[in-house]
Amino acid sequence: MIPDEDTLAEGIEHLESALKKKKQPERPVLAALQALSSRDLIEQAKALGIDGANTMPRAKLVFELMRAAAGEDRFAKVSGILDIMPDGHGFLRTIAYSFLPSADDIHVSAAFIEELELRRGQEVEGWALAPAEDQQGWFSLLQVENVNGAAAETAVELPVFENLVPLHPDRRIVLETQPDVLETRVVDLVAPMGFGQRALIVAPPRTGKTVLLQKMTAAICDNHEDVDIMVMLIDERPEEVTDFRRNTPDRVEVVASTFDEDAKRHIQVAELVMETARRRVECGRHVVVLLDSITRLARGYNNAGAGSGKIGTGGVDSGALIRPKKFFGSARNTEDGGSLTIIGTALVETGSKADEVIFEEFKGTGNSELHLTRKLVEKRVWPAIDIPASGTRREELLLDPKEMELVGKLRKVVSDLSVIEAMELLRSRLAKSNSNAEFLVGMGVG
Repeated sequence: MIPDEDTLAEGIEHLESALKKKKQPERPVLAALQALSSRDLIEQAKALGIDGANTMPRAKLVFELMRAAAGEDRFAKVSGILDIMPDGHGFLRTIAYSFLPSADDIHVSAAFIEELELRRGQEVEGWALAPAEDQQGWFSLLQVENVNGAAAETAVELPVFENLVPLHPDRRIVLETQPDVLETRVVDLVAPMGFGQRALIVAPPRTGKTVLLQKMTAAICDNHEDVDIMVMLIDERPEEVTDFRRNTPDRVEVVASTFDEDAKRHIQVAELVMETARRRVECGRHVVVLLDSITRLARGYNNAGAGSGKIGTGGVDSGALIRPKKFFGSARNTEDGGSLTIIGTALVETGSKADEVIFEEFKGTGNSELHLTRKLVEKRVWPAIDIPASGTRREELLLDPKEMELVGKLRKVVSDLSVIEAMELLRSRLAKSNSNAEFLVGMGVG
């Protein structure tokens, strides 16, 4: 049940009075409750005397804890990512639930969204009103304190993402970390990446793309504290999602839609992730989105019938690929300081004609490509990166002149070797050096 305008107006007046008198007690932010384990939530619920805590759905449990914490005045401090519905009203969703609609979402009225000129994907923090004890429904947003970490009144002054001037990446994303993490060291050498990169990892099955993504994610966390990192897993196995969450740093926001979800759910997740990333770029922040995979996302749009109705080769509707390409095309460095980097995987050699068509549509749209190959996997050589096939456009903007010269000479050395010989040589030489700089100088290519 959604409260009427009179109830909201009365709640706003009551809230403003309470805030002026500084009577509001300490209350948990919604996101803090949602981040707790189910066991901790149940223990808190039992301590508060909430009946049926053991069998209550998680979202309902969070809702009841929020209502209990709100107290008699029914106010609670909340935060979430704004998702706007077609009819104009919206809800604050949470990344902890991968933006899945739930009972503990916060309702935002259409009038509120219009008045404050809120945009889909903005992170909103403020005060909400709990439904009365004898009513079912959502908490309703009464007052906005912050939008994407800044005062609410400044949000309307932010530029629109589409109006930001796109530039070539010119600030490097350093992936090299420890000497023994060869995967990221190799990527730094053969396909260097910068903020605003649109990178495609072309991967046959079982070539180590998931492990590579995990290590790239960890490397970005280690080397760039000022970056927002989001991982989007589409049509993935549930256990792979759990593994990814447990093998990446806590600051990484992992959003997933598993294979047992509807294609429309894949689309909803992808579009809200992209809108969230865009809103952060508008604020001047650097955002990196790692997507696994572009192929499955495109399949989702195709299966959901989000196209023209004209079915082409492999059962792929050409119109269904427009929105995934727009998603990938959002990656850019901008003139005003923010950037959106997208590192997406494209599946090949799957035996599916549709996957071939999807890859052909995306081939050439990126400005960096990293190719994985089965030839190396069959010989148990890792990372399974095809060095000659991989590279970055305009890499001279990311490398200093001396490094550019040395990398060029390295490529000449490996160009005369087979894919397997090239990687075995590179691995053996990297293992004997503590850094890529030491390797390039010591290899004798300079």
